[in-house]
Amino acid sequence: MKLIASLLIAAALVAPALSQANEPAAPAAKVDLAKGEATFTAVCAACHGADGNSGSPAYPKLAQQHPDYLVKQLQEFKSGKRANAIMSGMAAALSDDDMKNVAAWVGSKESKPNFAKEKELVVLGERIFRGGIADRQIAACAGCHTPNGAGIPSQYPRLAGQHADYAVAQLTAFRDGIRKNSAQMTGVAAKMNDREIKAVSDYIAGLR
Repeated sequence: MKLIASLLIAAALVAPALSQANEPAAPAAKVDLAKGEATFTAVCAACHGADGNSGSPAYPKLAQQHPDYLVKQLQEFKSGKRANAIMSGMAAALSDDDMKNVAAWVGSKESKPNFAKEKELVVLGERIFRGGIADRQIAACAGCHTPNGAGIPSQYPRLAGQHADYAVAQLTAFRDGIRKNSAQMTGVAAKMNDREIKAVSDYIAGLR
């Protein structure tokens, strides 16, 4: 009888825990696009354009970028994992909710098409983007960023239409150890020379 009683008590203690474990997780907080637009307009638009299509190649186009990727970059600017004096200061003032709202809003905007400009390099750029450089074990960009540069949500950023000068700057920063927030990209860029970086960046600019 004592054994049965003990088992009944144990079952009574375990049942609530099992019930809680089987309950659905609380829904994630919804983003507020109106707040995202307001914050973007006040904080980001001067450099990145009113709708995320920046007019200056010094600043990346953010329109249609995957929100999860943008949140990750903002968090890493804030923490110092990704170094940039301007963006670190901007991100420092943003809460996690601000970041999610901004990323969702600008990610919902359509990216305007861009164009490749270096005709003599675009063939090389396409070859690297689509096939990599086998003899130096440089992976094809398309393997992670997809053949049309759309990227993969939450994993790999959209590249299509990005300013070539900005892409050059980022690939060079990865190669030279200045940008350190992606070991994968550091490994790829470390094997590329200036001409190859310029070629693939120009090809990316013309993707749609």
